[in-house]
Amino acid sequence: MNKKLIDTFFKMVHIDSESGEEKEFISYLKDLFTKEHKAKCSIDNYGNLIAKIPAKNSTRTEPVLFGFHADTVKPGKNIEPILKDGIIRSKGETILGADDKAGIAELFEAIRTAEQHPPLEIVISREEEVGLKGSKNIDISLLDSNTGFLIDMDTLDAIVIGGPSYMSIDVDITGKAAHAGMEPEKGISSIKAASYAISILKEGWIDEETTVNVGIIKGGQILNAVPEKTDVKIECRSQSHEKCLRQSNLIKEVFLTAAKTVGAQAEVKTELLIKASQISEDAEVVKVAKRAVSSVGLKPNVQIICGGTDASNYNEKGIETVVIGMGVKAEHTKEENIAVADMEKVVDVIQHIFKELSEKR
Repeated sequence: MNKKLIDTFFKMVHIDSESGEEKEFISYLKDLFTKEHKAKCSIDNYGNLIAKIPAKNSTRTEPVLFGFHADTVKPGKNIEPILKDGIIRSKGETILGADDKAGIAELFEAIRTAEQHPPLEIVISREEEVGLKGSKNIDISLLDSNTGFLIDMDTLDAIVIGGPSYMSIDVDITGKAAHAGMEPEKGISSIKAASYAISILKEGWIDEETTVNVGIIKGGQILNAVPEKTDVKIECRSQSHEKCLRQSNLIKEVFLTAAKTVGAQAEVKTELLIKASQISEDAEVVKVAKRAVSSVGLKPNVQIICGGTDASNYNEKGIETVVIGMGVKAEHTKEENIAVADMEKVVDVIQHIFKELSEKR
């Protein structure tokens, strides 16, 4: 069992970095990569970390991007990792943070023990979990890579070549307040309007490539008043950009109509966080990823997903990027865990990529 890898991972998850609060962790990584790997580090205006590491036993001059994200979902503060029977998990009151700190630790160990690697551009983004905001706002002028690998999938055999369009939909419903016990007939319930709309919506899988989820609803302030204000947050994703737009417009119309039906008003704001993208399975970066996954005895599973990753933004910015796994299970839950053996396999996968790309360009 690789104790150095475990120790590196434990130190990372001990540093709180919920979305929007990544500064301390970013600073820690900047110092770590500078000290241990002689990286030239910079932090762009959005707070993303870019660490450039020179080649080792390689004649390649073109750098390769390796992407990760620094933030975790909630509850992600005061994480206490536990290793038992080869599995790392938290004590149970928080997530573990293996998404995506396991990936960062695996890369760090791969670099530390590699006999060779090409020039590396390591990008660690902020606010990935709340809309891929870091990679969306990254200063692309600081990067020279044309190809990249994002280590941010769960299963080790996964090779992701495409992702969805992702729309965030915020609905503000205004009804009319009234005393709930004395004159409820004078009120207009914003919660009723929201509930009516939600009851009409189809959620979950809309078709084989489109999903809808009502994630947050907040309404009312006191028990004895007809609620005047209710806010609803919805997301829509689709591997088809056109379907995402159509479904988002449908959701908007449902809320506007439902509010009007009960005498309330609705204001609907939509924001496209990601635009669907896909790279060819014949792309060289995909072929390298497939050979690397095969090298550890796994059958590559090339796929397009409805989950958002930073790869969508890197591909849109002209860096052909594929997503590979880092081994986490039950991510975004308190049951999140990762096997040390799987982490060690990912180190081997990364080093296979290093070896192949050290011999080219």
